[in-house]
Amino acid sequence: MYVVMVYDLEADRTQKALKIGRRYLTHVQNSVLEGEISEGDLSKLKNEIDDLLKPGESTIIYELSSDTLLNRTVYGEDPTENQRFL
Repeated sequence: MYVVMVYDLEADRTQKALKIGRRYLTHVQNSVLEGEISEGDLSKLKNEIDDLLKPGESTIIYELSSDTLLNRTVYGEDPTENQRFL
């Protein structure tokens, strides 16, 4: 499964969401992560993010069944490029 995660937290707490997200996904922009993830890891990610959030904060996780369904265009340097060719 391919996932795009975006988050909006208080400025002094954004690093906490980023730290959690980086355990499972690739950081591609400010407050945006994406990548392939198993259903088990996605469940862990959702639980960790849900536990982190305070009132007024939010995170959105977009789930796609496959990255082949995603039409993704990057202008400039692609931060995921090195992640795909290990």
